Amino acid sequence: MSRIGKLPISIPAGVTISVAANNVVSVKGPKGTLTQQVDPDMIIKVEGSEAQVDRPSEQKRHKAMHGLYRSIISNMVKGVSEGFTLQQELVGVGYKATNQGQLLDLAIGFSHEVMVELPAEVGVTTLTEKGKNPIITLTSMDKQLLGQVAAKIRSLRKPEPYKGKGIRFVGEKVRRKAGKTAGK
Repeated sequence: MSRIGKLPISIPAGVTISVAANNVVSVKGPKGTLTQQVDPDMIIKVEGSEAQVDRPSEQKRHKAMHGLYRSIISNMVKGVSEGFTLQQELVGVGYKATNQGQLLDLAIGFSHEVMVELPAEVGVTTLTEKGKNPIITLTSMDKQLLGQVAAKIRSLRKPEPYKGKGIRFVGEKVRRKAGKTAGK
């Protein structure tokens, strides 16, 4: 049995989960509403302040989806009640980040500034302090969308292994390489 899949999902106060006939799960809470289409084979039970995801058989396909859908629903519950936050830092001389609403403006070493339009569901703030790397803070109730947006921003200038310059997540360790050694 899946260790993750068999764990019950605790539902905090103010959050409601409803399952439609075609296995569309809707989670409504103080921060908003999220919906997710779940495979029709999976069985979702909501009883009181707990939800449970069960699988109909021991097929490999059902085992694979059991823990996945339990984690997705759990992340939806956490998202509508608390929300998710990701922070990225820009490491490099002259790297800057500013935002006007949903438009993120990045100066990351190219000949021009890179503009990124963010979805309405993702909130963004930028922080620049003297002597520290600029920080981009992304917030959203949808964990999947938040991770996708953060990965897109990171892909604009991935951290390189020699000097460590680029966009990285706060706390991420970048594996460094030794450069060329000097002559004899």
